[in-house]
Amino acid sequence: MATAKTSSAVHAPHTKLSRGLRLALAAFASGCVASAGAAYATETTTSGQTPEGQKNVSGDKTFGQDVQFLKQHVDAIVLKDESGKAQVAVVAEYQGRVMTSSAAGEDGTSFGWINYERVASDQVTPHINVFGGEERFWLGPEGGQFSIFFPPGAPFEFDDWKTPAVIDTEPFDVVEKSDRKASFRKETTLENYSKTKLRLRIDRSVELISATDAASSLGVELGNLAFVGYRTNNTVTNTGKEPWTKQSGLLSIWLLGMYKPGPQTTVVIPFNVGPEEKLGPIVNDTYFGKVPAERLKVADGVIYFSGDGQYRSKIGLTPQRAQDVCGSYDALRNVVTIVKYNKPGPEVTDYVNSMWELQEKPFAGDVVNAYNDGPPEPGAKPMGPFYELETSSPALALAPGESGVHVQETYHVQGDKAELDRVAREVFGVSLEEIASALK
Repeated sequence: MATAKTSSAVHAPHTKLSRGLRLALAAFASGCVASAGAAYATETTTSGQTPEGQKNVSGDKTFGQDVQFLKQHVDAIVLKDESGKAQVAVVAEYQGRVMTSSAAGEDGTSFGWINYERVASDQVTPHINVFGGEERFWLGPEGGQFSIFFPPGAPFEFDDWKTPAVIDTEPFDVVEKSDRKASFRKETTLENYSKTKLRLRIDRSVELISATDAASSLGVELGNLAFVGYRTNNTVTNTGKEPWTKQSGLLSIWLLGMYKPGPQTTVVIPFNVGPEEKLGPIVNDTYFGKVPAERLKVADGVIYFSGDGQYRSKIGLTPQRAQDVCGSYDALRNVVTIVKYNKPGPEVTDYVNSMWELQEKPFAGDVVNAYNDGPPEPGAKPMGPFYELETSSPALALAPGESGVHVQETYHVQGDKAELDRVAREVFGVSLEEIASALK
């Protein structure tokens, strides 16, 4: 029996973008269009109030509409609680991906960003297939000498970057399915940049979280607020005959969530306060070039980052700075999103580095990331737009038969603003007003 070790995008390179790469990305994004999906995406719904006092935005689909669309193209599994209000749509063909969710049943806000064009298309793109979805299973590292996105010896350039099929186009097997939970499995072999072959089994489950368990996990009662919460348990097992070592390369579990952007959407990430000489820089904001000051603010113990989908940028926090929670506030849709994960203790500091280069420190990667999509250059198409919240497991040094586990909980909460403010203060340590005004 495997022994478990507690143990994280679409936006390709984790370094500054050359003009050629920006053009390649623009062409790639443009290539994701299919007429059937485009027609679906341009339909609009009426702005106004939806169930539970939720705000809807013109152009947004309801959860029911999104599920209906998905079922035209894939086998969407819908999990729901006894009331039918909290619902989650999961797709095995997309690696057990959570595509979207609702806190108010079929007529409620659909929280995940879905790439209608890509889902509706029957074509496979060479680098990545951006289906969307508010939590997908990935593996790291993306770049470096232990990369699983580049073949051995290739230059770290977009032409050679390819998402492994097992986390892009290959379906996971459905192992178990009930009203509240679905479990998936996949076995595969990967070869990293250093020519190390890694045999592994992936086990993933998606399960709804009750109000009682949510209150216990978050440390705050949700009261009469509308909410949906789900937990994913993600396990990677070394099924080979050799141990995974730092000398030959390690994997990490990497979870990424795509959400609908908005002009009043702000990512909020609490961090550990302390001197830089002890904890290192507060935030890495140079993935795609330094983030402009009006889009990123570091306050006392909290980072604010724009989720408007208008400017391509990314930030990351090291294990010394990251806490076990991050999230966002969308003032237009009146939703607080919370992502919590099983961050290990401060003694665990080895995380894979995904920078696109041969690295001096391949295990000095980030734990929590946030990404804001936007045009790769003026006038070009964005990939979404969307924004992302991401978490990673530590680097998995696994003996044969040993497993690493990464658990993440995602919550979307809507309702009375005063009650939402109470939740934000308890979870993030700041008020809704502080979040909403931070970047103004």
